[in-house]
Amino acid sequence: MNVLVVGGGGREHTLVWKLKQGPQVKALFCAPGNGGISRDATCVPIAAGDIPALVEFARANDVDLTVVGPEAPLCVGIADAFRQAGLRVFGPTARAARVEGSKVFAKELMARHNVPTAPYRVFDDADEATAYVRRVPAPVVVKADGLAAGKGVTVCATQAEAVAAIERAMRERAFGDAGDRVLIEQKLEGEEASVLAFVSGDTFVLMDSSQDHKPVFDGDTGPNTGGMGAYSPAPIVDALAWERIRTQIFERLVAGMAADGLDYHGVLYAGLMMTNEGPQVLEFNVRFGDPETQALLPRLEDDLADVLLGVADGTLTRSELCWSSRSAVCVVMASGGYPGSYEKGKPITGLDDLAADQDVIVFHAGTRIENGSLVTAGGRVLGVTGIGPTHESAMESAYNAVETIKFEGAHFRTDIGAKALR
Repeated sequence: MNVLVVGGGGREHTLVWKLKQGPQVKALFCAPGNGGISRDATCVPIAAGDIPALVEFARANDVDLTVVGPEAPLCVGIADAFRQAGLRVFGPTARAARVEGSKVFAKELMARHNVPTAPYRVFDDADEATAYVRRVPAPVVVKADGLAAGKGVTVCATQAEAVAAIERAMRERAFGDAGDRVLIEQKLEGEEASVLAFVSGDTFVLMDSSQDHKPVFDGDTGPNTGGMGAYSPAPIVDALAWERIRTQIFERLVAGMAADGLDYHGVLYAGLMMTNEGPQVLEFNVRFGDPETQALLPRLEDDLADVLLGVADGTLTRSELCWSSRSAVCVVMASGGYPGSYEKGKPITGLDDLAADQDVIVFHAGTRIENGSLVTAGGRVLGVTGIGPTHESAMESAYNAVETIKFEGAHFRTDIGAKALR
């Protein structure tokens, strides 16, 4: 079959890489793709948000399945448009995508269906929000309601930090319309983990656990990013926690969405805090995590295309998936200055030296081909995934590879995976 992947980051490169292994995949397209994806699929110069052009391309090229990577097109209705055109698509409708597109919507959904999450308040007036954080004890978390590329969440250790976060979101408009409303919630204590599931109507199957690292610097310090690395599996998710995640979070939410008329066919991502009282939901996303995907899919032993077809068609019958016993650690190499301003066009070297290494996969996030050479083209440039029989060996493979790759100003965390060793 012919498959189109929508997007151009590290997540999409991983999807392309995994789909390419499927025996039924004949032609593989990616719109718009990037410098690394161009080596594994035919890149199409159509922006991920240009829905009419993507629909037309899928029609003209007999695309049998379209897989949507980023959240923004899903939230504005790309899946609706494809289905209305009679085209098979992997991704939830715009109405269902509000689970990520509005943190307030997600919180209300969780409250309605008894999904464990932190207590919260919602504000659409900056003065009222400021007055609230000045009378409640810190720490609190201030979240812009709408999409903010993973950067609209501020963990505030003091009341002053909370006031500044409200100012930035609601008055300075740092996240645009996403800051029209803010959600202020109690800070949960514990260690974070991610669990994703394939959801098809009222049926779901869990993926293995993983752990993302959002802050830009070692020790989880500095501003939040889209993700500086991930590993899978995450030992913090033990057997008891896994059963609670399955029954108290995914079973309740999937059944609740179906009861509320949200016809969901895609990935549901739960960002979790592993507290002393059990797992609680920090957020839901409606797409594969980035960079969790770079640590998860290299461990998946099932045919991804077959699973995605079952989700899209509503025929998903699997109760579980097959996962390698090997560990995977993904280290993101970013441009200097990220998540703030950064320069592009820096030549990248060293990748050819890794081509024969069976324990390393390099996924491209922000690259392009310029005059025949690979150069940087984004904040997050590469996701370097090491695989090994143990967590330690996977970390060693990833970091040895990172030391081989060079570009001017390259920044990466040196502690991705260290939490698992504890």
